[in-house]
Amino acid sequence: MLLTAKILVFAVNGFLRVATGLDIGLSTKCVAIPKEMGMCHQIGYSEMRLPNLMGHTSMAEVILKSTTWQHLVHTDCHPHVRTFLCSLFAPICLDTFIQPCRSMCSAVRDSCAPVLLCHGHSWPASLDCDRFPGDEDVCLAPLTKDYKYLHKVQPKPTCQTCPAVEEFFTHKRVLEVFCDSNFAVKVKLSKKRTAFEDQEYNIECQVEFITQGSLLPYETQSMIQQWLLINEKCIERMTPTHRPTVYLLVGNIEEGIILVKQVYRWQRKDSQLTLATQKWRYHKCL
Repeated sequence: MLLTAKILVFAVNGFLRVATGLDIGLSTKCVAIPKEMGMCHQIGYSEMRLPNLMGHTSMAEVILKSTTWQHLVHTDCHPHVRTFLCSLFAPICLDTFIQPCRSMCSAVRDSCAPVLLCHGHSWPASLDCDRFPGDEDVCLAPLTKDYKYLHKVQPKPTCQTCPAVEEFFTHKRVLEVFCDSNFAVKVKLSKKRTAFEDQEYNIECQVEFITQGSLLPYETQSMIQQWLLINEKCIERMTPTHRPTVYLLVGNIEEGIILVKQVYRWQRKDSQLTLATQKWRYHKCL
């Protein structure tokens, strides 16, 4: 039976909009968001419509297609990437479908398409932003422009050529590099297996120093984790086996962009990196 249009208030993940709903026009059902769709957990609702807005008619298809996007969500390439993708793959179970606005799609695409390209993929035709309604229509709108002034703007990692891993160095040379750098972060990497045999990684970070403005250690840790997820080819090179490996990533923040310029292999018996990080506290750069 065709559902009648109604006035609704749509609030998900901080997005609030009063809108006139549109008829579904399809025979759909409410189902629980499956555990395999981790990117759409803790988003403000637990049930989704099936078929969804991507045209997937079975839960098996939804899970298979959505898993290819979970890595992009983990890179945090845009504040709205999770909301945008989940509104399509796991639309909230209301009497109506609410699509993302064209402006939200464009904002997410402009920030996240370079990340996809870094992984060898282009922005797909299935997410062509022209398919979505304009802001004057009924749709899931981005947060207001004032939102960015309420939150601290962080430097962003970007796709870059992987620096060569250095294994032979002296502590004096490392201190010279430190003097020309904004940060040094100790990183422990290891591979982990997933249910779909996709390659994912455990990433642990410890900040050795940060000299850029008001950045805090936990913010720097988060940014380096994002850098590694965006530059996944670098992680692949740095984790040849399943055994955990430790590195020191050193770099600069230039015009709001994080650039890793030096990678040191931190081996257990190596004393040069340990000595350099200890001496750094009292070291005076020339």
